[in-house]
Amino acid sequence: MPFDAKWEDYQRMALRFAESLDGSEPLAVARAYAGFGRRFAQDRDSLPQTDADRAFHLVATATDLIDYQLPFATDEEAETIIPHAHRVLEEAISLDANCFDAIRMDEASRCPSFESYYVFLQEREPEVRAVCAQAREQAAKETGDSSTERLELACALATWPHLRWLAMMASKALICGRNRETLRFCNELLDLDLNDNAGARYTAALAYAKLEDEQGLDQLEARCRRLTQSSAGTDAWMLIARLALAHRKRDLPRARQLVSKLIELYPQAVVALARQRELPDGVFSRLAVPPFSEDELILALSEATVLTQEGRDSLGKGALGSWLLQESLAHATRAQLDELDDVIEGMGPLGTAFMGGAQ
Repeated sequence: MPFDAKWEDYQRMALRFAESLDGSEPLAVARAYAGFGRRFAQDRDSLPQTDADRAFHLVATATDLIDYQLPFATDEEAETIIPHAHRVLEEAISLDANCFDAIRMDEASRCPSFESYYVFLQEREPEVRAVCAQAREQAAKETGDSSTERLELACALATWPHLRWLAMMASKALICGRNRETLRFCNELLDLDLNDNAGARYTAALAYAKLEDEQGLDQLEARCRRLTQSSAGTDAWMLIARLALAHRKRDLPRARQLVSKLIELYPQAVVALARQRELPDGVFSRLAVPPFSEDELILALSEATVLTQEGRDSLGKGALGSWLLQESLAHATRAQLDELDDVIEGMGPLGTAFMGGAQ
């Protein structure tokens, strides 16, 4: 599952609450746990927490503002959301100087380019790695006599900020055309986290397609089959990467087969493939969307613009993007064609010709 800031906030507080009950009578522990959910939702300040916990709660608040509200806000709403999010992140950093999620998210809006942001991430990564490793050691030491579940969660919570830092480095390296560096970061992430919460395999698939490395893509798929949680090569990123390779080799029957597979696996895929919407990148992490949902396909297509928009053509898209648009329209129902009327109109004479043939 992708990183979810709200769920992680809950996990942190639940762990802290469990620690506060160590040594209590079983009946008292049971009564306390019965009220934890209500207190977390309605009276959070009554629960035991550190400044680091408070800082992460602010990160979760900022994530909701930036990643889930801002992309759909009006200009007027954005004028309120953006400064509010900055204040929240600044408060988080003031509470915890090592709140690397807040530091990374705050810097994202201050860097003038993807390249400068990538350089910032690269320069600070050794520090993030060292501090998170130390935090993990401390967490293991403090919870070593507790249950295995508590120990694993404590260590994971200490490690995840570094994983998110690496994942953002991989994402920005891909956008900046540093494909081999992208793969280096993704391979490290896959080594560090068997659940691949950061979705490194998705970013890696796009990088292998950029490098036209089909063997590397095969090896990635084989490796992903061994992950604790994996869609084993049937996710949208892998299918789009393979589609891009097939299209580049002019193996159009194979490319069409992969388009059909996407349409089979994802709801409303025809509309998503035709529109190819670009979404703002998640600032906390890759957006948390349900697997094999329409939102997941939209997200994968947005990240795959590094492939679909290569070599702009008369439609304002890349060669693959334009081919995908036309191929998806060939699969469209009458109702879907009506929904895509603005897209078809934007195709100009080609759209007119298509609609003439579709009558």
